[in-house]
Amino acid sequence: MSSASPSHQTAAGGSWQLLVALGVTQIVSWGSIYYAFALLLEPLQRDLGAGRSEVAGSFSMALLVSGLCATWIGRTIDRRGGRWVMTLGSLAAVVLLAALSQVQSTAALYLVWTGLGVAMAATLYEPAFVVIAQVYGLHYRRALTVLTLFGGLASTVFWPLTTFLVERHGWREAVLWLAAINLVICVPLHLWFLPRSSGAPAPAAARPAQQAVPPLRLWSDHRFRALTVAFLAHYVVVSAIAAHLIALLLARGMSAAAAAGIGALIGPMQVAGRIVEFGASRWASVGQVGRIAAFAMPLSLLALLAAGTDLLWLTAFAVLFGAGNGAMTVVRGALPVELYGRERYGAIAGALATPGLLARAVGPVFAALLWSAFGGYGPATAVLVAVAAVGTTAFAYATRGAAQAPPASR
Repeated sequence: MSSASPSHQTAAGGSWQLLVALGVTQIVSWGSIYYAFALLLEPLQRDLGAGRSEVAGSFSMALLVSGLCATWIGRTIDRRGGRWVMTLGSLAAVVLLAALSQVQSTAALYLVWTGLGVAMAATLYEPAFVVIAQVYGLHYRRALTVLTLFGGLASTVFWPLTTFLVERHGWREAVLWLAAINLVICVPLHLWFLPRSSGAPAPAAARPAQQAVPPLRLWSDHRFRALTVAFLAHYVVVSAIAAHLIALLLARGMSAAAAAGIGALIGPMQVAGRIVEFGASRWASVGQVGRIAAFAMPLSLLALLAAGTDLLWLTAFAVLFGAGNGAMTVVRGALPVELYGRERYGAIAGALATPGLLARAVGPVFAALLWSAFGGYGPATAVLVAVAAVGTTAFAYATRGAAQAPPASR
């Protein structure tokens, strides 16, 4: 990138233009690829003559592919920087969304969503986190939090927008509009604002070279194995609750409006959790915040289990669940630097992202199987409490002895 590029900054500070550009592209990428599927599910069923599970399986396929690609994408950004990876990812999203608008069979649907899984791996949080870690030096953690605040607006912006486009033009033309938005916004922003190369880690922020963990040996590290368990458990719980919460509350006899109100509270609480993490970054390490966020998850499910239809308990569930998950998104992006340093961040962060992405694909199915096996959501929720407790324990084990002060203060 030329020296005139607004993103060409020293590693110590980065630029606000780069952060805003990445934030905008996160809104568009999440909104037009990830969140849009929920609004396309019924039209796809109708036009393809396919069952709901058959169509939903194509999205699960995309999530699985995204998880499998995460480490490779991270390593590529480590070596070459994020500009071309994220630009090509956005171009792929343009082409594949256009192709999605033309599908006539479930085989074509699965093929397109397999490709969109690769596009998601190259455009969503994981690659953006690597760019942030490369560019912002000691300020990376607060920059990550700001980025996730942008990303949290994706459903707020794109669910109404996609609904309007589908109602106005039909789902096929609506998807073409989503492709055009990616072409007009994401491609040029990634191409212009992202740095050309990966840059060098800031020596003051990185750990000594002898402590860096080569990506190919990560599985020999007990902390990494524990973190894998922690994030797998966390995202199994999150995806299971996201898919089944409304049905669970309706099964208890709540009205649809009341159930939707509890569900709607989780989103703002995720944003609140990230804001709290932003403030805590001045005095608490990533590991300390993560342990609190991880502990909030089994507590939230215990509240859900005990709540029945009591709105006070259900509100407590929504606050703990939303805030814990919101903060954990930032923790997942920032923790690799605290534990391993900035060298090879992309490969390490990508490897840690993989269990979460895979869990998003299997979590709803796991919860459905539990419901079928136990004949109700009560015992299924109790199992999820145990899963969350395992994740909390694994996270505490992985971060024991980690830095007790935020990196910026070291």
